[in-house]
Amino acid sequence: MNILLLGSGGREHALAWKLSQSPLLSNLFIAPGNAGTLQFGTNLALSLNDFDEIKIAVLKHQVNMVVVGPEDPLVNGIHDFFLSDPDIRQVPVIGPVKKAAMLEGSKDFAKQFMNRHGIPTARHQTFSKPTISDGIDFLHTLRPPYVLKADGLAAGKGVIICKTLEEAESEFTRMLLDSTFGAASDKVVIEEFLPGIELSVFILTDGKNYKILPEAKDYKKIGEGDTGPNTGGMGSISPVVFADALFMQKVEERIIRPTMNGLLSEKIDYKGFIFFGLIKVKEDPYVIEYNCRLGDPETESVIPRVTSDLVQLFKAVATQALDAETIFTDPRFTATVMLVSGGYPGHYEKGNIILGEEQVTGSMVFHAGTVLNSENGDITSNGGRVMAITSFGETMEDALLKSYENVKKINFKGKYYRPDIGFDLT
Repeated sequence: MNILLLGSGGREHALAWKLSQSPLLSNLFIAPGNAGTLQFGTNLALSLNDFDEIKIAVLKHQVNMVVVGPEDPLVNGIHDFFLSDPDIRQVPVIGPVKKAAMLEGSKDFAKQFMNRHGIPTARHQTFSKPTISDGIDFLHTLRPPYVLKADGLAAGKGVIICKTLEEAESEFTRMLLDSTFGAASDKVVIEEFLPGIELSVFILTDGKNYKILPEAKDYKKIGEGDTGPNTGGMGSISPVVFADALFMQKVEERIIRPTMNGLLSEKIDYKGFIFFGLIKVKEDPYVIEYNCRLGDPETESVIPRVTSDLVQLFKAVATQALDAETIFTDPRFTATVMLVSGGYPGHYEKGNIILGEEQVTGSMVFHAGTVLNSENGDITSNGGRVMAITSFGETMEDALLKSYENVKKINFKGKYYRPDIGFDLT
């Protein structure tokens, strides 16, 4: 089977690493990929949202399946594009159609979906420019801190948590009037702050059946102790020690099954991953957000723990036969630490030479923002998040120790990482 994997981050490197282990795979193409994905397949210089270009590549390379890593092409309708084109209609796409991807593409859509199906979430309302004064009034009904969310896609950075009412009013107004997050903040969701601890839960679904993957906890803030602005993610841990069997039973009964039943009742066809961003409040789970794909950097912790054949699982998704499959999981802990460019998530440099990867032992290195110079063989930085180091351990502490030992072996100008991944799980 020839597979085209779309994306260029650490998530896609981890997926490429896993897909390449399947005896069902003949050739793997990654578009656009990074310096790390070259170890497992052929990188193709394609734009993720140029669907015509992707179609040409699918036909040229006789691709039998397309796996979509990031959210952008899903929200923009790549699955619908395939279904509507007779030349490629028979090529299954692992990732939801546009309407289903709106669970991530619009915070307001997701909240309304949760309301309709009784899925626990924070109290909330959505506002636009004409209703700014109503939004200010709603803020006055809440207690600090205050949560502001851009309605649309904002690369994982469209959430602002304000400590004071004055700050919330100012940021809320700026988001709408100054387009802080571009078109993504044409609408803003204000929601009640839920005190608790977060985690990420993932399922793979064929539209009718689903399988639960290992859960993870990621760390979004740039600074130690969860301080500073949000990033795309600075590290992750799997499994999550506080997500015991009783809690996960609540997650399945109160959140996963109602979500699946809601999709079915609304005739929304969903084939792919659903990411449930959850928060545990006392002993109960609430949904913070949906994503229509695997998380990053959670993928770098979750996928290494999945011992089942991923290609076989994807084939079962395509044929709606997932009920016959089993997801087997390595019981050990995994810990992922992300190396980022200095200045991220603000301004940062690209093009810095990365050294020391060959010295890493006992850990996996998943490239994110990297590129290979074909002339001299140098690997250089090409993004804010540069590399993820993932390690197994019998305990979380063992896994973290290995990752941090190997983090020190890789160097590039401006390298930064959080030294406290897992700090709130000990």
